[in-house]
Amino acid sequence: RDPDQYRNVVENEPRRIREDPFAFLFNVGLYYRGAGWRGYKDYIGPKILYPGFSKEMKALVFNSPKVQQVIDRLADRQTTIMTEQKEWTAARVKKQKRAFRKELEVVANAIIEKALCTLDSMRTLRFFAFVVNTILVRLYHQGLLIRESEWVELKRVALVAQEKKQSLILLPCHKSHIDYLVVSYLMFRLGIQIPHIIAGENLDMPVLGKLLKSVGAVFIRREWGNDELYKTILDEYIVTLLSKGMNLECFVEGTRSRLGKLLQPKLGVVKIILDAIIDNRVPDCYIVPISIGYDKIIETSSYATELLGTPKEKESLWQVLTSSRLLQLKWGRVDVRVGKPYSLRDWVDDQLKMRGPMDLSDNVQKSILMKSLGYRVLADINTISVVMPSALVGTVILTLRGRGVGRSELIRRVDWLRQIIKDKGGNVSEFYGMSTGSIVDRTIQIHKELIGERKGKDIVEPTFYPISPFELSYYRNQVIHLFVEEAIVCAALYTVIKKGGGKPLQRMQYPDLLNEISFLSSLLKLDMIYKPGGVESNTKRTIQWLIDNNVIEMDKEGWVGLNDLERQCGRENYDFLCFMIWPFIESYWLAAVSLYTLTPPQSVAGPIWVDSKLFAARTQAMGKTLYYQGDLSYLEAVNKETLNSAFTRYEQMHILLKRRHQQPKPWSEVAISSDYVPSRQNGVLVPRGHLWELVERIGTFRREGKNRRDNATVSSRVLRIADILAEDNAIPTANQKALAKRDAKL
Repeated sequence: RDPDQYRNVVENEPRRIREDPFAFLFNVGLYYRGAGWRGYKDYIGPKILYPGFSKEMKALVFNSPKVQQVIDRLADRQTTIMTEQKEWTAARVKKQKRAFRKELEVVANAIIEKALCTLDSMRTLRFFAFVVNTILVRLYHQGLLIRESEWVELKRVALVAQEKKQSLILLPCHKSHIDYLVVSYLMFRLGIQIPHIIAGENLDMPVLGKLLKSVGAVFIRREWGNDELYKTILDEYIVTLLSKGMNLECFVEGTRSRLGKLLQPKLGVVKIILDAIIDNRVPDCYIVPISIGYDKIIETSSYATELLGTPKEKESLWQVLTSSRLLQLKWGRVDVRVGKPYSLRDWVDDQLKMRGPMDLSDNVQKSILMKSLGYRVLADINTISVVMPSALVGTVILTLRGRGVGRSELIRRVDWLRQIIKDKGGNVSEFYGMSTGSIVDRTIQIHKELIGERKGKDIVEPTFYPISPFELSYYRNQVIHLFVEEAIVCAALYTVIKKGGGKPLQRMQYPDLLNEISFLSSLLKLDMIYKPGGVESNTKRTIQWLIDNNVIEMDKEGWVGLNDLERQCGRENYDFLCFMIWPFIESYWLAAVSLYTLTPPQSVAGPIWVDSKLFAARTQAMGKTLYYQGDLSYLEAVNKETLNSAFTRYEQMHILLKRRHQQPKPWSEVAISSDYVPSRQNGVLVPRGHLWELVERIGTFRREGKNRRDNATVSSRVLRIADILAEDNAIPTANQKALAKRDAKL
């Protein structure tokens, strides 16, 4: 087999019993008997799947010195607290400590029982593999595609790791619940030890939870808080797995991306792994970045409603496994890419050489290393990620001006986008001999609830338009990492282009352009993953790419403006890049405007603190109002994920203040910094001061079109809505009243 070829690993798997009853039942028999690769007898990696495996692991974790030390320490602490209140004999103290210790042992065993996977039965794994195989071949009827050379390399590294008794750390992107199934199925199918999968407790549902644990799921809490016993047990379990060379799978993003692009790294379990290497508790392990691309994911609709503020629905993995409706659908294909595995020990050593001496006992310095690893993994995933046809078509439809696009123009722009991605070193899903027109038609059919078609006797050419731009933006965002620097440069140049006038008026001096780029890059840094290097070096490289592609030009005096060829073609490539970034700029503008709702009303003296969740919900309500009144260009700008990133960024910039509380359960409240409190004139909010300067500066990058203009009427209308919400925000919530009551007692 040619190692550079792509392979559909489920190509010959029967999909439905009614299509070919004999083939389907024969396949059932193969899984039951464990014939060929289905037997999973000679997999690469330490032995698992035997009776008593989970019992051994639980005993190792429970009896580990660190877990026993924590139990002793907590028992001592509880005994000390009790004996401070009463005078007890030494014998009574000893007896009480034993009682506390037994209670803590029960708690520890309960934690271990709930979290640890079982992996005791080969037959259960084969049954689950059959179920997953059936789901994948029915849901993704065009196959599960891999690149042969990447898996050949992974197998080679797995053999080395097996010999050294070291683990593979599988780090996929996280787009869907299907991710869990895809990675484990591929490891089973290709003969590598299936991983222990770190998953949230929310998936530990009746029946399904037990089944998932039996094939590798490790259910952990999302928040560990100050629970020392829980954290120690989890630490020891991970270290035990690493010391035995067991493979691990976790998601660097921490949760599924509702936006389509990679999220900022959350390093809970990865931190435990890195600590084990730094503290020399484990000699080494291998990092394996994985990208999973789907023509369509099951959660797109629920993601959109959730991002717009609808309460999160119950997890849908069980629905996927049981829904006959879903399994009747045909959603194209899945494309899985594997990055080159690398030694974590070597990576740490290289970082220490590059950065110079680091005191890794210092949490601040260790945090720098942690973040570097997180961003390295995300960069690796972006590098190997495949742009699927859905992303190509969705991106083109959402980055063209007008109400719709004809089929021929859509095909032309998809060809252009496909080629430009390849030229930039990106990966595009193979068309396998199909014409671009066929790919476009197939994609539109898969997404017929998102992309509409106008046709008929009175329509000269079939014309496509977005039915749900918000949902479709999920697929556009899968491309943004390839163009983020170019998009920011174009948005910065837009600050003068939007003013109109002749060519001399629509250009900027390079230092001024760099200043705008620096501001926008810094503002969006929690939402975008930039290429390595500083802003200045990245900008020079990006501008050169834009010049080479005839989008912009720069003369000898340092003036930067649109290229004449770009003007002649109607700014289509320049606009494409602006359309990529405008929705995010819009979100940050909305988040800045929403800070006006934290202004104390005339009737309130001093700053007002607002419950964070209530503030976020009212910001979304404000955003929807502005959108429907024409003052906001994109409904997706109201999505809570980007707004939360913007609020975090404003907190980092010391514009937004935040204080956290633990009673009655964890919650927080926000207020505006005194330096940014807006002023009033005759009781009315006025567009002046530091906050308005921020709003105005972000506004210069915003898209201006037929539905929206920047003028005084807009500012007064926006501030009037903010003032209405400020009155509501001044009313204390139940949590705030309880907090005030406790403070009064103190």
